Amino acid sequence: MSRVAYFLKTNATAFTDALDCEAEGLRLLRTALAETDCPAVAVPDVMSVSPRELVMEQIHARPAKPELMAALGEGLARLHRQPHECYGLGHNNYIGLMPQKNRWTDNWGAFFRDDRLGYQISRIGDAGIRKEFERTLAKNSQRLEAFLNEHCDQPSLLHGDLWSGNALFDQDRAWLIDPAVYYGDREADLAMTEFFGGFSREFYRAYDKIWPRTDLYSAKRDIYNLYHALNHYNLFGSGYLGQCRKLLLNLDANVNP
Repeated sequence: MSRVAYFLKTNATAFTDALDCEAEGLRLLRTALAETDCPAVAVPDVMSVSPRELVMEQIHARPAKPELMAALGEGLARLHRQPHECYGLGHNNYIGLMPQKNRWTDNWGAFFRDDRLGYQISRIGDAGIRKEFERTLAKNSQRLEAFLNEHCDQPSLLHGDLWSGNALFDQDRAWLIDPAVYYGDREADLAMTEFFGGFSREFYRAYDKIWPRTDLYSAKRDIYNLYHALNHYNLFGSGYLGQCRKLLLNLDANVNP
């Protein structure tokens, strides 16, 4: 009988519920994936969680094989296709080291504008930059809300922080880790996969075979990745300021494609 190896993650944040939120996100993803026909995509089991430590199944990671990248794309598409009633989530959680504000709503555009972009802008420490960004968002507020509502298919369960470091691969499966889950536009997850350069072409081909990206994906990608740019600016500083300004200035063109 093979022995299960365990991975111990300690809480590197100042938030006592951060690991509980992570464990709940893993549970939501695991439950949803169990309802799809994609056994090659998995979520590690959680053995125990406390304010200080999260003990979960260890993944023996190795470079991704093309067929597993394709399996991840297919699995994500099937996960996204599962219908849900509302956008958001019933409790706040975290994206990396930053709080992520949530609530239940039927208005996706207002949720993303206020609880994603607006919340991140409100946390900017430099008053001048904060006011500059608030003015730009307010200028595009109504059009942004209407555009996102018009071009979102349904609420989908999102990983929420799906960059390459949060998708691991062993010999047989692709694994999703470190989620920042909520229910939203599926293309927000796909946008994040491109924030640091993108996944492989096998991933996107497999995703599009199950549920093709929309014709407006490129415009939506820039809007959704503005959230991640703002988050990284708040966490890591001025290296992300130029990207935030560029994506904010593009809002007008993106909501009127």
